[in-house]
Amino acid sequence: MSAYKNGYWWSNDGLRLHFRDYPAQNQDAASGRPPIVCLPGLTRNARDFEDLADHLSENWRVICVDLRGRGESAYAKDPLSYVPLTYVQDVEALLAQEGVDEFVAFGTSLGGIISMLLASTRPGRIKGLLLNDIGPEINPQGLERIRGYVGQGRSFATWMHSARWLNEDFAEIYPGFTVHDWLTLAKRMMKVTGSGRIVLDYDMRIAEPFAMPGGEAGVDLWPAFDALTDIPMLLVRGQKSDLLTNETVALMQEKQAQLDVLDIPNIGHAPTLDEPQSRASIAALLARIEVNS
Repeated sequence: MSAYKNGYWWSNDGLRLHFRDYPAQNQDAASGRPPIVCLPGLTRNARDFEDLADHLSENWRVICVDLRGRGESAYAKDPLSYVPLTYVQDVEALLAQEGVDEFVAFGTSLGGIISMLLASTRPGRIKGLLLNDIGPEINPQGLERIRGYVGQGRSFATWMHSARWLNEDFAEIYPGFTVHDWLTLAKRMMKVTGSGRIVLDYDMRIAEPFAMPGGEAGVDLWPAFDALTDIPMLLVRGQKSDLLTNETVALMQEKQAQLDVLDIPNIGHAPTLDEPQSRASIAALLARIEVNS
C-alpha cells in the first residue's frame, strides 16, 4: 500500500481541516501532470478513496479531502456552514495552500456538486472530471431517502455489528457485497470513540442545512455543468441509482460531447469506484487527460 501524508489547512472561518496526500511513486511519470483531487459524498470522508488513491498514486499525486465535519477535519461551530458554497471556499483555501493551479477532480455525490461549482468559479483550471453518480439535477426521491437517515447517530459494540447494520440498511444498493465488503465499508464510514464504541464518522449536524429546501446544492447547477467545456469527463452511475435519472444523464450527454458514461449494473447510489469497470474507465479518462494536456 502506498504511503500517504496527513495534511492540514485552515478554513476562512478558522477550522483546521484534513486531507490525505498521496505523492506519486513514479515522479518522472507524474511530472507535469496535475494532481487528482478526490471529494467525498455527504456522510463520507477521505477513506472512501483509499484503495483508488493507492492504485492511482503510482503515477499521479492524489489528494483526498475530509470536508468540514467529517473524518479528521474539525466540526463547524455553525451547522449552517455545512453547505456546498462553503465547501467550495474550503477547497479553494486548500488549493491555494498547496499551490495547485490546475487539477483533475473526482467527486462522489456531494463531492461532484463541489467539483462542478469549482469549475464554474474559474473555468479552465479543471483538466478532467469524474462525477460519481451525480449530475446538475437531483432526483427528489433519492434526496428523501438520504434525508431519512442523515444525522441519525448509530453506535455499535464491534465492527461486525456495524457491518451487519450496513448490510441491513444498504443491501439494495450493494446486493453483491460480501461480509468482507461490508466490513471495509464500515471502516470507511465509521470510527472508534474513546469509550470503544463504533460510530458514524461525521458531525450529525450536517443534516440541519440539508433538511432545508435547496440545501443539497443551493444553486442551479446546470450553468456550472455547462462551464465544463472541452475537458475529458466521465460519469459513473449506479444502474439502480435513485439520485441520478436516465433523463438527466441523457441531457448531460447532449450538453457535453466529451462526457463518457459508465453504468454499473445492479448497483445503487453510489458506486465505490473500486469496481473493475470503474477502474478501466478511470484509466481511459486519465489517458484522455494526458492527450489533452
